[in-house]
Amino acid sequence: MQLDNASKKLLSYVLVVGLLSGFVGGMMGRSFVKNSEAQPLKNITEDKKYIEESDYISAIQKVSPAVVSIIESKNLQTYYQQPMMFFQGDPFFNQFFGQQQAPQQQMQQKQGSTKKQKVGGGSGFIVTSDGLVVTNRHVVQDPEADYTVVLSDGREYKAQVLSKDTLNDLAVIKILPKDDSGSAKISSLPVVEFGDSDSLKVGQRVLAIGNALGEYQNTVTAGIISAQGRKITANDGSGSAETLTGLLQTDAAINPGNSGGPLVNMQGQVIGVNVAIAASANNIGFAIPFNDVSPVITSVQKTGKIVRPYAGVRYQMLTEERAKELELTGVTYGALLLGNDETGEFAVIPGGPGDKAGLKKGDVILEIDGKKLDQNYPLQQFIRNKKPGDSINLKVWTSGKTVEKMLVLSEAPDSK
Repeated sequence: MQLDNASKKLLSYVLVVGLLSGFVGGMMGRSFVKNSEAQPLKNITEDKKYIEESDYISAIQKVSPAVVSIIESKNLQTYYQQPMMFFQGDPFFNQFFGQQQAPQQQMQQKQGSTKKQKVGGGSGFIVTSDGLVVTNRHVVQDPEADYTVVLSDGREYKAQVLSKDTLNDLAVIKILPKDDSGSAKISSLPVVEFGDSDSLKVGQRVLAIGNALGEYQNTVTAGIISAQGRKITANDGSGSAETLTGLLQTDAAINPGNSGGPLVNMQGQVIGVNVAIAASANNIGFAIPFNDVSPVITSVQKTGKIVRPYAGVRYQMLTEERAKELELTGVTYGALLLGNDETGEFAVIPGGPGDKAGLKKGDVILEIDGKKLDQNYPLQQFIRNKKPGDSINLKVWTSGKTVEKMLVLSEAPDSK
């Protein structure tokens, strides 16, 4: 078919317009795609930052009302010059924080004058609405001192020490009503929510909250879980030492006064009790896992005191490397019973449950009730879920062979 000149010109015009429209449309589409790609990335970054900040804020707001400051005071002679260092008498602070009294802070005694003074303190958190508070034992160690609990809103109450756990650095105290007649009761106090410390992972974000330096109430610091299952030894100031095992390690800053305060996850749940830091390091702190604390709370609620199940053995959890160092043949895991008989630190306490079960120094407990014991599931973790009087079945490596034994747990001597 032949096209006349007018038709040819019209067709050319249509083609040119079509090409131009396609080009412009392509450019616009490219620009739209580019903008649509860039904008969501910016929003994703901002949203992620907002979500992280919201996590922190929500967790802090959730737990802070139940975090308390604990003040220790005694009738002491009045002093001139500068006041006593707030944590001077706390051996844990001396050990882990390296605190020493400066020469200019030495006190001059004023004869014949007495005054109740603040001499120490720490932190804690409320676990029942009627006023049970968990803290560290060393925060309320002095039986001659009086203790005051300061709530996050500034209210102050006297407190009674109900029970101290000498097998772990824990104590439970009770907030007392202000009415001395005994008819008043405390109720509806804010309480913390409990978390599962066994489910924690290294790298997980956490918060530490407490009465930093005995001066800055409900101070919050942030960090991560740096390690699990740590063991530390602290001098108690009298020449003896206390060993704490199975601790959480965190780089959330823990300061003097934070002892007894909560270590919190991003859901605002308490997953540890802050206990100490390494004095020679930056931001290496330690907390008692909350799953070690939960039985203490239950025990006090049921019996009015801390009752611990007791196996009567001292042990070290084995690794393949440690087994090789000790030249153990045929065993690479479990709880190795060890101690120093000359100093009285028996591997198997004479007359205790382990002794009655036929355990001896050098034995390795491989399993309890069919559950393998290793670094991830140490002996302490199993025992804490039991109660005095419970029988447990042991698989034990002894003198190069594996045998079965039964052990009946008793009540820890310090609980009686």
